[in-house]
Amino acid sequence: MASRSLNRVLLIGNLTRDPELKYTPNGTAVCTFGVATNRSWTTADGQTKEDVQYHRIVAWQKLAELCSKLLNKGKKVYLEGRLTYRSFTGKDNQEKSITEIVLDDFIVFGNGRKSLTEETTSSQEEEKDELETKEKQEEKKEEENEPKSLDEDVNADDIPF
Repeated sequence: MASRSLNRVLLIGNLTRDPELKYTPNGTAVCTFGVATNRSWTTADGQTKEDVQYHRIVAWQKLAELCSKLLNKGKKVYLEGRLTYRSFTGKDNQEKSITEIVLDDFIVFGNGRKSLTEETTSSQEEEKDELETKEKQEEKKEEENEPKSLDEDVNADDIPF
């Protein structure tokens, strides 16, 4: 029996740079950006210390396009994703390693602008409207393909109840 495992990252931090949206050769959207998280603590002698960590975030497909539209440098965000490690050969032909967080979901904290939840809701409503329109068009096509009934005019007196 295989043991279960979990690779989950949850962060709240500020964007260190504007998101960069690119497309792979086959047309898949990919967006990268940086997020800084910090923590502060007080030492035994009462001195306050602070530590900052920088994280590389990668989003794919529709989430990548959303990130490029909704995020910008300085925004505070909540991120959910998974940790990945990869290696590549740099321009100087040296082998390099990189740690990234592959984004699964995010929430933008408001600054008087629309929050991600509001944006997502309006996007979801637009998608829902498009889907309903497509469904109506499909139903209309199906109705057109069905044989027409000769008894379409129903008299209210003919109904037995």
